[in-house]
Amino acid sequence: MRPSRATFRDFGSVTVVDLSGSLLLGNATIILRDAMSDLTGRQRCNIILNFRNVEGIDSAGVGEVIASLKTVKNQDGRLKLLHPPQKISDMLALTRLSNILEVYTDEATAIRSFES
Repeated sequence: MRPSRATFRDFGSVTVVDLSGSLLLGNATIILRDAMSDLTGRQRCNIILNFRNVEGIDSAGVGEVIASLKTVKNQDGRLKLLHPPQKISDMLALTRLSNILEVYTDEATAIRSFES
């Protein structure tokens, strides 16, 4: 498995966080937490988490996604998901968080969705 990492791409007021590797208990979940802390510290609070290159995720990783949502909402921002793995999609449906989190399969559409 590749090392976990998060890189940022800005599109106006929207930041896409490209995640790669695995979001598993330990250092990998810390990468997401640190990314969110960095972005909200710089007032970058319209965020898309891109999971296209995530190879695995466990319950700690899912928990970190939920914590990220709370962090962004506390800053009056919005968090959206792009290409989430099946495990996250299943969890969102089970917990009804799919009513709160927006999920996209097209990056351009996700970015434009912040305009409304």
